Amino acid sequence: MRPSQPPPPFDFPAARRLREALGMAPGHVAYGMRASYGLSHVTPDTIVSWERGLTTPDATELAALAATLWCSPGELMGAPATLREHRLARGLAPEDVARGAGMEIQAYLHMEETDRWHGTDRQSTALARTLDLSLPDFITVTGRADELADLLRSAVQNRWQAQLRPVAKLLAVEKRDLEGPLRRLHEDYQSRMVRTLNWGGGASADASGHAGRDFLTRILDHFWPLLPTH
Repeated sequence: MRPSQPPPPFDFPAARRLREALGMAPGHVAYGMRASYGLSHVTPDTIVSWERGLTTPDATELAALAATLWCSPGELMGAPATLREHRLARGLAPEDVARGAGMEIQAYLHMEETDRWHGTDRQSTALARTLDLSLPDFITVTGRADELADLLRSAVQNRWQAQLRPVAKLLAVEKRDLEGPLRRLHEDYQSRMVRTLNWGGGASADASGHAGRDFLTRILDHFWPLLPTH
């Protein structure tokens, strides 16, 4: 028996906005979900409860709601964060993703349920293509975000050139495409440290330390916008 999964993230204001844009009442949506998708338990009160954020649809209900509102599941979810959420946002069955990634369905389901990706480089590339993942999403979904953050912290605190090759390998991009971003990331960090140290006064060291820690904690947020395309 597969373990129960938490409900997907739900953007309840978007659900109401999309329904109203179609000129539908909650009763119309509930009827459509019952008639077309066999969800006999869905009532107008169910729709209202979802739209107020009081309850949350499960994956099956979300897919039916999206189809009834003529939108993709992703439009009702906000930003997906996990492998399962990316799959649901694109309206794909687990079998579709497993086939696209070139792996057995049980192996894929285990990775989705544990939120730990163990695919090969080839399977990882196929996964990104199947789910149409951006580079940041790909790194997060395949569990490489912490490793990348560590490499980037080393790059800004020391010589960025030394981290060029491992970062390029991790991201599967050309080294020449990373030279500019890593150099700018290093310069940004160093300039912040210099500015805070130049404030003067006894608090300068504390301010510098705080600024540095904040930058290092959010280093991926600083890095992604520097890439030409991601």
